[in-house]
Amino acid sequence: MPKICLVADIHHGTDTTTKKGSAAAALMSEFCDFVGTEDPDLVLDLGDRISDVDHDTDMVLEREAAAMFAPIAQPVHHICGNHDRDFLTVAENEEILSQSLANETIDLDGWTVVLFRADAKIHRNDDGTRGFAMPEADLVWLAGVVATATQPLAIFTHVPLSGHDQTGNYYFQKNPDFSRYPDTDRIRAVIESSRVPLACFSGHVHWNTLTTVHGIPYLTIQSLTETFTTHPEPAGAMATLDLGPDEIVLDVRGLDAFQARVPVAQTARRWVAALPPFSRHREIAARLAEE
Repeated sequence: MPKICLVADIHHGTDTTTKKGSAAAALMSEFCDFVGTEDPDLVLDLGDRISDVDHDTDMVLEREAAAMFAPIAQPVHHICGNHDRDFLTVAENEEILSQSLANETIDLDGWTVVLFRADAKIHRNDDGTRGFAMPEADLVWLAGVVATATQPLAIFTHVPLSGHDQTGNYYFQKNPDFSRYPDTDRIRAVIESSRVPLACFSGHVHWNTLTTVHGIPYLTIQSLTETFTTHPEPAGAMATLDLGPDEIVLDVRGLDAFQARVPVAQTARRWVAALPPFSRHREIAARLAEE
């Protein structure tokens, strides 16, 4: 059974009201020990390794964050988060991490791990607005992976693909557009076209959640250094993900512990399409009555 160790939103840097960035190095040392004990097939970093400041500072912080993974013997794969990209290019992150950050698939004992490294930069638009943007080329790439899949897919991103509700979230309850891509409906349509079992995993929103949309489970993982759910201490979140033939098991350790178990067969079933607005039902019933 494939096993993956996950860490998200390390946010190495200075402390803020709700992030203990100064604890990142010590917590990453614990994560490396955790990986050594769990002995996974691979390790995934879901992005936001730093809290951005400016270009030169971020280069230093990213190099320090990259060095924190050095004790890990297993293959480590990285995804960029918005803080990794605010002042740094993808190429600069690639140079620091010594690996490509292009979209990628990995076959893993009956599963396909999909590293969907779509653009995670928060763009400043000409009209003064800000937000994420899903490049069409990335969505086309994902559609190709989904259309040709012959075994279950585990899709990993920084930004969640579900567009799920953020009520109660310190950062995003009043800023939901910054928790998702603007074209979530198109992204979900691609995912829901899958003919094989499928599940999606991400970071970014700094809490543990399981959201099911049309039979697809979308799971988010707590940040390593977040404190809004565990104040004043950092959550210290680190996770194992077991991708079995019959069941997906996500186990998040730390002060904000969380576990989710999802039957694989359930992820291949699609729900009945949603009803139109109830007002339309009344219109239709009235029209039929007239006839």
